[in-house]
Amino acid sequence: MDFMKTNGISTRVATLAAVVALGAAVTAPAFAQEKKKDAAKPAAAPAAAAPAQKAAPTSADVPPPPSKSAWVKLCEKAAFNKKDKDGKDVKDEKNICLTHHERLDGNTGMVLVSAAIRQVEGSDKQHLMIMVPIGMAIPAGARAAVYSKDQWDKASKNEKIDEKALKPIELKYSLCHPAGCTAEVEATADIVNQMKGGAGLMVLAMNAAAQPIGFPVPLDGFGEAFAGKPVDNVEYAKARGQLMAQIKQRQAELVEQYKKEQAEKGAAPAAAPAAAAPAAKPAEKKK
Repeated sequence: MDFMKTNGISTRVATLAAVVALGAAVTAPAFAQEKKKDAAKPAAAPAAAAPAQKAAPTSADVPPPPSKSAWVKLCEKAAFNKKDKDGKDVKDEKNICLTHHERLDGNTGMVLVSAAIRQVEGSDKQHLMIMVPIGMAIPAGARAAVYSKDQWDKASKNEKIDEKALKPIELKYSLCHPAGCTAEVEATADIVNQMKGGAGLMVLAMNAAAQPIGFPVPLDGFGEAFAGKPVDNVEYAKARGQLMAQIKQRQAELVEQYKKEQAEKGAAPAAAPAAAAPAAKPAEKKK
């Protein structure tokens, strides 16, 4: 079965679904792309034509960050329980790193899609983790494929690509929570190398209605982030908090705009009788 064909639905439909889903997206946090056209370009061009998204913020609305890439490497210590040679439980700390990319809905702050390579200290295996919104068909799992620059450009223009040239990556869901569902698979050296040399990662998930939903993830800057040093966790949290504050402000503005529109609609019917009041004046002059 071709990568992006399910129930006769081709790459074009899956790509279009991705564009609709990411029309109001921002890249989180302030380590995102610069204001110039960036790695989010595959989703940006078609989204600009969607009238419903005109008022929604895009990645260009986020203040210029200190990094040129939306990918960021995060590391922290985590506690693990293990057995010692005598069979007793002992606690051990290991360093866990995520080379991570995240896109949020610019109006709600909800995660639209996130992707990460997880590395655990002392383990010879690493994993590719993809999180998509809740409401997907869990048994179906998720699929992904790395697109070359040429394929990514064609997908952004909704043009047909040679699906036989893709190398499908099968992922199984491992965890669901209010923020979304995570699917993962071992990130072999081949997968990591594909991501380093690719232009984008197209994720395909099935919703409850058995319809494929595409989630594009740009790979610009992935290789540098993966091989580089982790960012400061405090600074990252601060930058993400600033972005969430912007989204919260956006929500408040939308609420005020809605209230204003409703107030104007409510005032319109009352204005009509007032305009008819002068008709009573001629009757007063007859006295």
